[in-house]
Amino acid sequence: MSRPWFFFLVVLIAGAVAAPVVAQAPPRNLHLEGDHWTAWNPPATVPEGVQVYIVKPGDTFWGIAQEFLGDPHLWPQIWEHNQYVLDAHWIYPGDPLVLAGTAIADAFVEPQDVMAPPMDQAMIDDEGFPSYEDDDMLDASSTGIATPEVSAPVPLGHEADIYCTGYVGDKDEDFPFQIVASEYDYLSPQLDAQLARPEGEYGKADTEKYGLGLGDIVYIEGGRADGLSAGEQLTAVQPQRFLRHPMTNEALGRINLYLGRLRVLSTQEDTAIAEISHLCAPMPVGSLLKYFEPEPVPLRRITPLRPVNYPARAEELESAASIIATIDSQTTGIDLVTLGSGFLVFIDQGAAQDAAPGDIYTIYRRGRRGFPPIVLGELGVLSVFENTSLARILRSRYAIYVGDPLLIK
Repeated sequence: MSRPWFFFLVVLIAGAVAAPVVAQAPPRNLHLEGDHWTAWNPPATVPEGVQVYIVKPGDTFWGIAQEFLGDPHLWPQIWEHNQYVLDAHWIYPGDPLVLAGTAIADAFVEPQDVMAPPMDQAMIDDEGFPSYEDDDMLDASSTGIATPEVSAPVPLGHEADIYCTGYVGDKDEDFPFQIVASEYDYLSPQLDAQLARPEGEYGKADTEKYGLGLGDIVYIEGGRADGLSAGEQLTAVQPQRFLRHPMTNEALGRINLYLGRLRVLSTQEDTAIAEISHLCAPMPVGSLLKYFEPEPVPLRRITPLRPVNYPARAEELESAASIIATIDSQTTGIDLVTLGSGFLVFIDQGAAQDAAPGDIYTIYRRGRRGFPPIVLGELGVLSVFENTSLARILRSRYAIYVGDPLLIK
């Protein structure tokens, strides 16, 4: 069945405004909406005072987020406010995009840390320290602390924090697939010295390119017989050194570094051809592969830091969670001594301990004997595994170290 000329024109324009992800087949239900062609059903009106942006040729969610939010990785926030766009791969010139409530520069106004008012004498023990016998003493009603104004929900990190870091897996984790070759392995044929023509086996034993990049073609050990099909996405993994708990020396598993993602182009019985679609680090032949699992960046309202004069009881930290590793210490072999806001870390709380993406933990330093703990900062959980989680330090008052204890906020 033939298509009208405007179909190809609109598809061509739409292709130029695809979202910053791997391109998919364009929608086919194009129709005239007002004065432009679109596959969606945009709202006819929007509330007064709401900021609206009209898509222009060449626009992308990625670019719009960069312009209005200051960070292209925050494009899912714009999509969230425009749920009539059913496929983020495609936006159409003329479609309206609501931007109200997505300005991170305004939304992420970090609340001021609250210094609670002095306790009255009834809250002080015989040694002059806060008494924690009443768990309700931290309630606003009993302390006189006004409930602070909280920010709008904001992302606790970026997609790259989740997809380009790694996870703590079993020491002997079995990966279903592996990159066994690339197009660069046999690009230089052996030549006849006199006739300058290829002869014998095409290619050399060594490769022309070790660190593979975006768009490179690779060959996978595993195909239709292993349940692999065209279009599937696989995550490339590079195992790192074994991880032990910094405080207890308990064996925790092995950190696996994410190198990027592949998109399967075609499959044979026992092999497959794939393209590198997302890249975090150079991807060598031999990289292990597992099925890609999408994870959204968790959103959370940012509230004031725990008041420094209302720290947790020292006894609570005896069995508290801990920061167990930094990313750089596992990927480069260089231990980062001091940490601060923005650093990615692993903590010893996972699904088995009821941890969840978006959880906020207060970071403490154990004080001198007889003194209360010190409030250092906060971290937010981005991705959860069985017994560990990936987290981002959201803010810090002082230097933070691997081994510092954590309590859920």
